[in-house]
Amino acid sequence: MITVEKKDGHKIKISHVIQETTNRQLDLYLFVPGELGLNPNILSEDEFYHNALLGKRTYYSDVNHLPLVHSRLASRGKLSTEQYRLSLSLYAYQYALALEETVHQLLDDKVERTLAEVSEVAELAVRILKRLRRNVPSDKKLHKYYENIDNYLSWYTEQRCLELIAHLPRSNDYPAIKTMLIEICENEAEHRLKHNYNSSRATQDPTRMSNKMRLLRRLIEYPVTIKETTMELGKNTQRIVTGFAAGFVMIFVTLMLIKARGVLGDITASFILVLSFIYAAREVFKDDLKTVLWRWVRKGKPKWRKQFVNASSGRLIGRQLEWLEYTSYDRLDNDIKKKRKHKVSQREETILHYKSTTRMSTTKFLTGYEQSRESLLLDLRVIAKLMEKGSQRVYQLKDGQVSKESVEKRHLINLITKETDEDMTVRIQRWKIIVNRSKIVDIEAVD
Repeated sequence: MITVEKKDGHKIKISHVIQETTNRQLDLYLFVPGELGLNPNILSEDEFYHNALLGKRTYYSDVNHLPLVHSRLASRGKLSTEQYRLSLSLYAYQYALALEETVHQLLDDKVERTLAEVSEVAELAVRILKRLRRNVPSDKKLHKYYENIDNYLSWYTEQRCLELIAHLPRSNDYPAIKTMLIEICENEAEHRLKHNYNSSRATQDPTRMSNKMRLLRRLIEYPVTIKETTMELGKNTQRIVTGFAAGFVMIFVTLMLIKARGVLGDITASFILVLSFIYAAREVFKDDLKTVLWRWVRKGKPKWRKQFVNASSGRLIGRQLEWLEYTSYDRLDNDIKKKRKHKVSQREETILHYKSTTRMSTTKFLTGYEQSRESLLLDLRVIAKLMEKGSQRVYQLKDGQVSKESVEKRHLINLITKETDEDMTVRIQRWKIIVNRSKIVDIEAVD
C-alpha cells in the first residue's frame, strides 16, 4: 500500500514498503493540466528526474520488539556497539515516522476528535518511550547512542503533542485533551532537564534547539538508511550512435564531393560554393540522424540504474532500474485509463510516467529485517513555475446586492500509482493534488 502526504511548499512524499517479495515494480503517472503548457522542450525528462525526484530507502520491520531485545542483549554485553546502534536507530526512526503520520491523520481529517481517540495515541507514545527507557546501557559508548536517541524522541514527542494542541478543532473534549497533552509535554521537558541532555542556552533558544534536534535526526537516520549510487545508462551506446551517424552521413558527403569534382572540374568559385552547401547539409542531417537513431535504440530501455549498499558493511543488497518519459493517453494501459476516467476536458493533459523495478537481496539485510521502505520526494515547483500569478474575481448576488471576491488560481493534478509484486499482484491508487503557485493546497485520495 502506498501513502501520499504533502510536505512543505510544493513537495509530496510518496512512501511504500517492499514486503517479503524481493522484486517490485512501481509506476507513477502524473497528469498535468494541458493549460500549463508542460512539454519536453520546457522541461526535459532528465531535468525533471534530477530536479524534482529524490529517493531514500531505509530498513523496515513490523517486529517492534526486536530492537528492545537487542537493547537487553547490549545491556548484558552480548551485542556489539554497531549492532546496538543500528537496532536502536531503527526503533527510533520507525517510532518517529509512526507518530508523525498519526498526528497528520488526526489533523488532516478536519473532524472533531474525541478524548478517547487522542488519548489512545498519547498513551501509546508514552508506553513506547517507557519501553525504550527500561534498558539503559552501562557501557559509555552505548550510553552515548542511547542519550542522543532518548533526547530526540522526548523532544519530538513534545513537539507533536504541542502541534495537536495548536491545531485540533475546539470541540467539547478539547479542554480535557489539552490538559492531557500538556501533562505529557511537561513530563518530557522535565525528563530532558533531569538527565541534563541539553544546555541551558540551547533550551532557551528555539532555533538552536531545532538545529540540534535536526542533527540528531540525521544521526538516527544514517545507520538505517541504505546508501545508493545512481548511474546514467546508455553513455557508451550514445557514443556508438554518434559515431555511426557521423560515418553514415560522411559516406554520402564523400560521394557527393566526388561527383561535384567530376562535374565542376578544378577548384573554382562554383566548386567552393557547392562544397560549403554539402558540408552545411552534413551538419544538419548528422544531428537529425543521431537524434532519430538515439530515440530508436533507447526506446523502452531504462535511463538510470541505482545500486543499494549497506551503510555499515558496504555490501551490495539491491539494484533498481528507472524510466521517466512523457507519454500520451492512448499509450496507457487499460487499467490506468479506467482509473483516470478519461473525459473530453482531459485530452490535453500532459502525462509524465515514472517507472522503477527493484530487486532486493533480503538475505543480505541486517539480521531480523526482511523489508525496506522507499520514500520518494516529488517536488512540483518545476510545474508550479508555469502557473500564472495573481487571482481571479468572482461576483456573487446576495440579497439583491452584488459582491465581489478575489479567489486564488488553483490547478488539479492527478497522481496514479501502480504497484506490481513478484507474484503479479497489482494495486492501483489515485490521488487528486490541488496546487497553486505558492504551495500544495490539499491532497485527496480517490476511491
